[in-house]
Amino acid sequence: MLQLLLLCGALGCGADQAAPLTFTMLQWTRVYRGSSIFWGNASLDGRLSHLLEGLNVTQVLPLEPPESWARRQQDVNTYLLHFSQLVQLFTKERPINYTQSLCCRLGCQLFPNGTAHSFYEVALNGTAFLSFHVPSATWKRRWPGGDAVAAYAEGELMKYPTTTQDLQHFLNTTCVDILRAQSAGTGKQSSRSHAPLVLGLILGTIALLCMVVGIFLCTGGSC
Repeated sequence: MLQLLLLCGALGCGADQAAPLTFTMLQWTRVYRGSSIFWGNASLDGRLSHLLEGLNVTQVLPLEPPESWARRQQDVNTYLLHFSQLVQLFTKERPINYTQSLCCRLGCQLFPNGTAHSFYEVALNGTAFLSFHVPSATWKRRWPGGDAVAAYAEGELMKYPTTTQDLQHFLNTTCVDILRAQSAGTGKQSSRSHAPLVLGLILGTIALLCMVVGIFLCTGGSC
């Protein structure tokens, strides 16, 4: 019996009971010769909740009523369209004939003891680029060597409430309220949280927008 208990301890028996609820969003953007391709998904406690393909985002789990979700879809479509147009504008000024791949990973976790942890990480071409320190609402460079592109993107993201305080509120409040609602078994967002679930995708787009501007400017030697 003692050996069995030790084995369970080593293998993490019972770990599922202490596993946190998790909401995670992933958004990828590939930019090549003025064209932008978007795809991504969101998962709520291991279940696919949203899917992003091109300019369209769909709600797989019924977390918002149809009329509200229709407005969210339009918001995402508008932001992504603006992103594509800005990329096209910059590539006309500074043509770049290689691919840039950007990935945003953001979300939150709710632990059984009631504590929560939120995160936002950005990778450029598969390498850690920036991360968002949620408690202080500040962006941190992760790019090796303190590259000028990362420095520029960090500075741009720190300029706007949307990518600092609003993002902090989404991760600390909206995201966590979603998990608390799931934990309570209601499956609906808390009435205290008015920011839409899809705001995370919009904020991810804004972050990518700032970075693409920085990438193109720095490539042209204008950092």
